[in-house]
Amino acid sequence: MKDEVAQRKIANRLKRAKGQLDGVIAAVEGGSSCKDVVTQLSAVTHALNRAGFLIVSTAMENCISDPEGTEEREGLTTEELEKLFLALA
Repeated sequence: MKDEVAQRKIANRLKRAKGQLDGVIAAVEGGSSCKDVVTQLSAVTHALNRAGFLIVSTAMENCISDPEGTEEREGLTTEELEKLFLALA
C-alpha cells in the first residue's frame, strides 16, 4: 500500500482492536457479565470492520488513480474488490 497515511490509520485501528480484544479476554476470564463481554466484543468487531473498510477503500482508490496497476501494488480486479467489500458487510 503506497499511501502512508492510510497505512498508519489502518495500523492504529488494528492496534485499537487488539487492545479491545485483550479487554474481552480479560472480561471472560474475570467472569464479567454477559452484557459487558458482548459490548466489548461489539467494539472489537466494529474496529476490525472499520480497518477492513479502510483497506478496501484504499485499494479501490489506488485502482481508480492507477487503473493499469504498478509493480508496487497488487492488481485487484473489480470483482475481487467487490468480494472483499461484501465479505466485510
